[in-house]
Amino acid sequence: MKDNTARLDHVVLWVRDPVASAGFYEKTVGLETLRLTDFAAGEAPFPSVRINEETILDLMPLTMVERMRMLPGAADSSGHPVNHVCLAMPAEDFEKLRGRLQETSVPVSDIDHDSFGARGNARRSFYFRDPDGNVFEARHYD
Repeated sequence: MKDNTARLDHVVLWVRDPVASAGFYEKTVGLETLRLTDFAAGEAPFPSVRINEETILDLMPLTMVERMRMLPGAADSSGHPVNHVCLAMPAEDFEKLRGRLQETSVPVSDIDHDSFGARGNARRSFYFRDPDGNVFEARHYD
């Protein structure tokens, strides 16, 4: 039987330096890089990082803005504000991420409690920015 439940497949982030961004997401956030070697060799248009088995973040270089022609005005999305992307994870990974961010001097917000999300109220959450200013929330429900 085919599962037709809608799921988030990917989010595309505009970044200045895809290699540096991939390094941040790998080393600081703890995500697996995809196609980084292919991108560096000019064989892929952008690298990605894996959030889970079903969802990735594409790290789209700002140099590709002019190629965004899938819809009229699509190139205008470069720099368009998105409030934030939220990553839900187990409590242990939440603690490790916060520690890695602090170790690498990435500013983090205070911890919030009981904020609402896709799975109900999260026990704790906090916010941080990637090197391109994209805002992320980290949370755990357990």
